[in-house]
Amino acid sequence: MPGTVPAELAITKATTGTLFELRFTTRLHGPCYRCLGDAVLELPISAREYQATNPEGSDELRTPYLVGDNLDLAAWGRDAVALALPDKILCRADCAGLCPVCGKNLNDEPHTHEEVRTDSRWGPLEALREQL
Repeated sequence: MPGTVPAELAITKATTGTLFELRFTTRLHGPCYRCLGDAVLELPISAREYQATNPEGSDELRTPYLVGDNLDLAAWGRDAVALALPDKILCRADCAGLCPVCGKNLNDEPHTHEEVRTDSRWGPLEALREQL
């Protein structure tokens, strides 16, 4: 079961509706996209939702997280985290990744390979290029 996360919720009542603001910081753990090592990502989350007093059928004027008088903070927080996630989670910004030839972690063992190996499946295309 995940732990609790301290959060700040502000509700502002206006003449046209209600503004909901949610702020918290979450910490995520998982594999690095490049080297598959442990990655820890700390994300500050700041989300806003608006509910009009009379939305009159417009989805833009209502929040899906308010049902009756109940505000679903768990769903709202989950969706806010999903929207804030970067495309690639890295262990560090300058992660070198894995060597495409031998698979070693280039952060721990930076190296190069002298011999350039070509995939034998490219042989027919290489022969065609030499004919042109």
